[in-house]
Amino acid sequence: MSPFHGMAVILLGIGYLLRVEPAFDHRNSAAKRFDDEIERAEQQRMHRGTKRTYFYKDSPEKVTVVVGQTVVLSCRVKNLGNRTVSWIRKRDLHILTYMSVTYTSDARFTIVGNPKNDDWNLRIDYVQPRDAGIYECQVNTEPKICRAVALKVLDVQAKISGPEEVYVKKGSTISLTCTVDAQEIPPSNVTWYHAGAPIDFDGPRGGVSLETEKRKNGTSSKLLITRALINDSGNYTCVSGKVAPASVTIHVLNGEHPAAMQHGGTSNANRRAIFFSLLLLVDTILR
Repeated sequence: MSPFHGMAVILLGIGYLLRVEPAFDHRNSAAKRFDDEIERAEQQRMHRGTKRTYFYKDSPEKVTVVVGQTVVLSCRVKNLGNRTVSWIRKRDLHILTYMSVTYTSDARFTIVGNPKNDDWNLRIDYVQPRDAGIYECQVNTEPKICRAVALKVLDVQAKISGPEEVYVKKGSTISLTCTVDAQEIPPSNVTWYHAGAPIDFDGPRGGVSLETEKRKNGTSSKLLITRALINDSGNYTCVSGKVAPASVTIHVLNGEHPAAMQHGGTSNANRRAIFFSLLLLVDTILR
């Protein structure tokens, strides 16, 4: 082969390579675009299958309760999926519950509600003043989402005016006044009990009446029992659904009691005070 022919073959080979290489690059680029489209479609499909997790907004963020009652702090989570829910006590960052498991030795704390219905509510029995504070319902999304509930505990109880034991004469009037002073809870009805049973104001006994006054800062209930009988003796309790009850013991006697009779103890004390005052006055004059 002459040098001319050899050079021609080389040039033809170079031309072929220059013509083929762009087509090869084009095929690689098309395949890459196809792979990218497949990956993008898969990501979109996965994104559509993962719904956003969020808290329902229909639950109160501030709760007020009276000492001794049971309270439920609401936490409703939509689209929880495979994520987890925890309740945290904010003041010491103590984990109280993890899903349905309790992580505290205090048996008053439990999870209630139906997780299938998105409910992960924290229940606290026999609430104490130390339970007041912020509680957080947390979901381990990325980033983490939290819902805070502020718990306020009121140490309120009913009070019956006067001593815990009252002595009255048979045939006199028994008068008991129960007050519930609580500005931060709605006024509620007061129920009276005698010896553990609700008092029947329309019963055959007769002469039993009730005067109730509801105010913004509480409730006052006055129980009146006329023509007291021996059978009217016993324990009297006033109960309000919002507060701890109060009790007093009534003793109905046929004769005078050496201690204080209802409405009589004060007058006896006054007579004694006047007597001693007169003695002091006479002693001063004689000196």
